[in-house]
Formats: sequence, structure tokens, C-alpha cells
Amino acid sequence: MDLGKFFASIRASVFNGRLPQSAVDGCEAILASCRRNGVSDPHHVANILAQVWHETGGYMLPIKETVFASHKDKNPSDATVIARLDRAFAAGQLSWVRQPYWREGWFGRGPVQLTHEDNYRRMGDRLGVDLVGNPSLALDPAIGADIAVVGMSEGRFTGKKLADFDFPAALEAPVSQNPRRIVNGQDGTDAKIAKAHRQFFTALRVAGFGEAVEAEPVVNVPIPTPRPPLPPDTTGGAGQKPTVPVAKSRFDPARFSKLFGSLIGALVTWAVANEFIPDGAISGTQIDMLATLVGGLIGTFLAPANAAPPEAKP
Repeated sequence: MDLGKFFASIRASVFNGRLPQSAVDGCEAILASCRRNGVSDPHHVANILAQVWHETGGYMLPIKETVFASHKDKNPSDATVIARLDRAFAAGQLSWVRQPYWREGWFGRGPVQLTHEDNYRRMGDRLGVDLVGNPSLALDPAIGADIAVVGMSEGRFTGKKLADFDFPAALEAPVSQNPRRIVNGQDGTDAKIAKAHRQFFTALRVAGFGEAVEAEPVVNVPIPTPRPPLPPDTTGGAGQKPTVPVAKSRFDPARFSKLFGSLIGALVTWAVANEFIPDGAISGTQIDMLATLVGGLIGTFLAPANAAPPEAKP
């Protein structure tokens, strides 16, 4: 919610271009109390604000009974309040009062005022605050806001609550069914408060009250393709030279020895027979040794430089 837009709107509408600091503080306290107490319907919030606006004469913060918009002193002494009520009662201006409730200090306090000891006790029990031991706590902005919000949302003032009314149609309802009955009886202020309700409602909407907070977009970060595993470490440990994979030779020196042994034996026999080599000059053992030597040399020469001897077959 954009409070700047909210206050700009009610400054121009509800407060006719002049928004006192008390109104700012009072509205903020009520909005905070609505959040604490789960009041989120913008029409319900608007009606609370409108009723408090009327009850406090536009002050929007808790006041004592007998304090009017024209009074500069918004917090007169208790004795002053009691004296004012006594004079009004003696003059017959409080015809609905049978027994003066203020003489023990139970006069009205709050943005929507509590009166009578029993009402202070019940509301104090509900809020977890000792309003009987210290009724002036009802003048605390946060506690006073809770009195108004809880009292109107739970029907603790007159038995009627915000949820009993179908807004905004209820603003045009007959006197007996008008939401002003949440706070007070028939006092001729229904139309005045309905107008303020609409103005507060418009300000709430302009400010974005109740709108869902737009979730931050989810960024799909591509998962990198895993790199191929590194080849195994062939260093044999620190400080040693790396080894090169060994290729098997296709040449078997032993096989070449046997092959050349047979070949050389045949050649020697031919040479002896043709008198190229004198008879008896070379023995069979010498022929085998010569064949093994020549076969090994040829196999080594033809094999790769890094070839290993072939594995022996079982």
C-alpha cells in the first residue's frame, strides 16, 4: 500500500485540503491495527476510518468524552471532563443517561469511546490490557486503534459488527439497517459517515490496499552441462614422471624365433648340401640360438617403440 497516495487522496476529500498530523498518526494506527487483527476487507477498513473520523471530529486519535473538534485541548484533565458532564446532566442535555457513569472516572475514552466500568473490563480482557486499573490506556494510539477495530469487527459496541453488512449497498440502507448502528444508535449521521466511507474507500483503492503483492518472476537458470570426467591420474604421485599408456605389439619375438629357426635350419641344410658351408661347421644348438636372436631382433625392430611384451597365454 502506498501511504503517500492514500494521504494525498484523503487530504483532498475527507479533510478538505488540510491534513493535520494527528490524522496521519491516527490513520496509520488504525491501518496497523487492521493488519494485527486480520481486518482486510477494504470496505470494513474504510468504515472503521469513517466512524473514527466522525467520533473524533476529524482528530483520528483517541480523545476523552466532551472533547469536540473546536477544542484546542484534546486531553483535558479527568476533573474537567467530569465537571462538563455534570453540568450537561444537570441541564437535561443527557436525557438518555439514567445514572451518571462518569463520576468514578468511567467516562468515554478512545477513538470510539468506551464508557462504564464493565465495558472497560470486557475490552481490557479481550485485548489483554488492564483498562480497569488504568482506563487512560484507552488513549494510547495503538490500544485505542485496537478498541475501534476489534469493537467494530466483533460487535462489541452495540452487538452489530462489520460482517453483518453488505457493503457498499449497506451505505444506502434504511436507518435501522445502516452500518452506523455498529457504533451508535440513530443520531442522524448516517449519510455523513457514508460519504466519508466512500472517500476513505477510494483512497484505499488508489493506494493499492488489498492488492496482492506481485511475486518476483522466477528466473530459470540453465543447468550447465557436466564436463566429461578428467582422465585418471597417471603421474604415479608427486615428483614422478607421467607414464604413457602401453600399446600391445602385434609381433611375438618367440613366434618369430620358431619361424626363423625352421627357416634358418632349412637354409643351413641347403647350404651344407651345396657346399656353401662346410659339413659340421655349425651345430643344431647354434642354429636354434641364431634363430632366437634373429627372431627377437626382427620383432623388436618392427614393434612400436613403447610396446610391451605380449601377455602369456595360460
